[in-house]
Amino acid sequence: MANATVHAVPHIFGNNPLTEDRAPPSNVSPQDDVASTRQRPAAVRFHPEFTVRRAAVAMRGAQGQSVRMTDSRPGRPMTPATLLAALALTAAATGAAIAQGRDQVQIAGSSTVLPYATIVAEAFGENFDFPTPVVQSGGSSAGLKLFCEGLGEHTVDIANASRPIRPAEIAACAANGVTDIIEVRFGYDGIVLASLTDGPDFTAFQPADWYRALAETVPVDGRLVPNPNARWSQVDPGLPDVPITAFIPGTKHGTREVFEEKLILQGCRDSGALADMLAAGMDEDAAESACMAIRKDGRAVDIDGDYTETLARIQSNPEGIGVFGLSFFENNADKLKVATIGGVEPTARSVAEGAYPVSRPLFFYVKKAHVGAIPGLREYTEFFLSDQVAGPGGPLARYGLVPDPELAATRRAVQDEKTM
Repeated sequence: MANATVHAVPHIFGNNPLTEDRAPPSNVSPQDDVASTRQRPAAVRFHPEFTVRRAAVAMRGAQGQSVRMTDSRPGRPMTPATLLAALALTAAATGAAIAQGRDQVQIAGSSTVLPYATIVAEAFGENFDFPTPVVQSGGSSAGLKLFCEGLGEHTVDIANASRPIRPAEIAACAANGVTDIIEVRFGYDGIVLASLTDGPDFTAFQPADWYRALAETVPVDGRLVPNPNARWSQVDPGLPDVPITAFIPGTKHGTREVFEEKLILQGCRDSGALADMLAAGMDEDAAESACMAIRKDGRAVDIDGDYTETLARIQSNPEGIGVFGLSFFENNADKLKVATIGGVEPTARSVAEGAYPVSRPLFFYVKKAHVGAIPGLREYTEFFLSDQVAGPGGPLARYGLVPDPELAATRRAVQDEKTM
């Protein structure tokens, strides 16, 4: 795996007595103590000073690069028990012969999932006797591409994604020996449209507004013509009279797919443009593709980095508007104001109830062949899905995740190593 710039993330959970070095009780053998410290703790303690703001600050500047959390504990010598365990795992590995040369879980993928994975990885390092996992960003597509490169210690164990894995990606995985994949849905996130707090008065949108603003072509008198709209007031007189400048997710991001399907395509339907294309003789696939084709004249600007880059671009273009994840907006509400879509304000409740129209599930994908071969992979996955972490009131919900009501069922499926 190519090395990216490494950022040290402070310990946002603080010291934890569960992970302090201590001598085993006199009635416990060193081997038993090693085994016991690798079990999931009965109660996970998150530092009382933990705040989502500190988590957000820790991730600033990542922008598609690697984020590696440092491990505050002193190095631990390999005991006879851990050496025997490593040898046993190596002997048991089949097929790709996954080696024990690596003892850190490697994660790559979605910038939307990045802050959640970072929070969990840091807490995992504080609460378990495993090294803190390495979390790499870069987008859902990039992460899944790395994930599908094959099996073994030089490949990633987990791909984070803000969309489901595609059939073509499953085929690419299979071609490289990655045939058993565990799909983990851990919650939901909304996609919001936000501008600077002191910027234009973008308060309410309909999906049709965004289709008319960003579509490459629009139907006029029965034929498609280049989009003539240059200002938001041309799209709808009730919108601000400022140039159309929208900072949207780049094509490698899972957010882009949801943005196109749930905002642009829906707007094409709502405006009647899709019906006009079909009436003009276009087949449905061609018409939908035409609906979702984004203009390339500078009105829509692709952002290939994470949401911090989108925010920076808006700060440099104060009349612009950007596409963000709900959790990012909630953690930057002092800088951004959000617009309603279809009259619905984006909140955790409106996303959970399905009232907010532009939302999506969040996933990560695990290589079953690496479970049991890469130390801590099973434990990290189960820890991520615990009610203490991903449930209501947990640190991920405090950061902005909408908890999945079917989390318990997902947890059981993961414990059973159920594959796709």
